[in-house]
Amino acid sequence: MNKLATLILGGILMFGVTMSNAAETAQSIVIYFSHTGENYSVGVIQEGNTAKVAKEIARQTGAAIWELKEAEPYPVKYNDCIDRAKKELQSKARPAFQGEAPDLADYDTIYLGYPNWWGDAPMVVYTFLEKAKIDSKTILPFCTHEGSGLGSTARNLARAFPKAKFNQDGLAIYGHVAQKDADAVKSAVEGWLKKLGKRK
Repeated sequence: MNKLATLILGGILMFGVTMSNAAETAQSIVIYFSHTGENYSVGVIQEGNTAKVAKEIARQTGAAIWELKEAEPYPVKYNDCIDRAKKELQSKARPAFQGEAPDLADYDTIYLGYPNWWGDAPMVVYTFLEKAKIDSKTILPFCTHEGSGLGSTARNLARAFPKAKFNQDGLAIYGHVAQKDADAVKSAVEGWLKKLGKRK
């Protein structure tokens, strides 16, 4: 094989690898809800605990990422925020979110992130999932918390959306760790993705 043919073949193979990686990346998206303002054990923050974990997952997987934001912002003060969250949970409210839900047609895997509030995902997460087309999608939940881990959040979501494939082996990271220890978050995400067989 002459030098020119070798270069052409190498370029074709490299292009094929690049396209393959792009296709793999396009199959997954990180969707997360995260609360700023005053958070338990970390004070007033400008970037939410869950947001930090979400961005690390996207970085390590190459997945797309989209932040779910509530239409009516939760109160800045922690106690006011969780009081509202509790009332929404008790009434099974479906608070509106900002903008349009992303088109999930090109994604088969969704990394779904949220804080654990009162043993469940915030109700705005349910609002989003009810509007999004998640039937047959694989949902990989992750959350931040201050002692309750995933709790029953993944089970609750799986019961509410039985046509989706919720993986119960989710990732739970302490909020104060997510906020203050990037190396610990990186390590936890690496371990979780390796266990799931999901690495960039």
